[in-house]
Amino acid sequence: MSNFFATLTEEEVFQLTPAGIITVVVLIAGLIALALILQPKEIKSRTFTTRQLVFSSAAMALAIVTSMLKIFELPFGGSITLFSMLFIVLIGYWYGPKAGLMTGFAYGLLQFVLDPIFYSIPQMFVDYPLAFGALGLSGFFSNKKYGLWIGYVVGILGRFVFSYLSGLLFFAAYAEGSGMSAPVYSLCYNGSYIGAEGIITLIVISIPPVTNGLKYIKKLTAEK
Repeated sequence: MSNFFATLTEEEVFQLTPAGIITVVVLIAGLIALALILQPKEIKSRTFTTRQLVFSSAAMALAIVTSMLKIFELPFGGSITLFSMLFIVLIGYWYGPKAGLMTGFAYGLLQFVLDPIFYSIPQMFVDYPLAFGALGLSGFFSNKKYGLWIGYVVGILGRFVFSYLSGLLFFAAYAEGSGMSAPVYSLCYNGSYIGAEGIITLIVISIPPVTNGLKYIKKLTAEK
């Protein structure tokens, strides 16, 4: 791999160079801009775009902060955080699948920049932009009854699928000594932290004051 983008460390993993980090940051900015451009024509106005940028940026910032507040962290990556996935799901819930998928993809790259160590380009794409981008699938249910709950479940299931594939394709060696096959190990390992955070989040957003607050915020995101 080119030394321009990443270098190989003594631990036999790749780490982004400063030029690589800049490249990823530029890509993140481009994806966020594209998410704004691709919003439905009937709501594309200067006022709405500005409002969308403000709310989406705030949600991404909260996702980053809460992703660092870890309730429990597993030894080989993955953790139960303070509702960090919810904030990315909300972007799709507010603005639809195009904005949700693009900003989720950008958020995945941002998570990668915060910890820019990887084993291969395919592994990096599966674990970061694809896995977190899947949270934006919530946008397909933005106008459905119970759309937030359904969208959240679909979004985290999407992230789980990519995390499961990553464990199966790139980290199967960790299953050795566990007494489990690689598919079962990846299922249990990734399902444990994603499932636990998902259940906790669904319980919290079902509390009436929280539910009403999220509905009110959705109304604010759509006001012109």
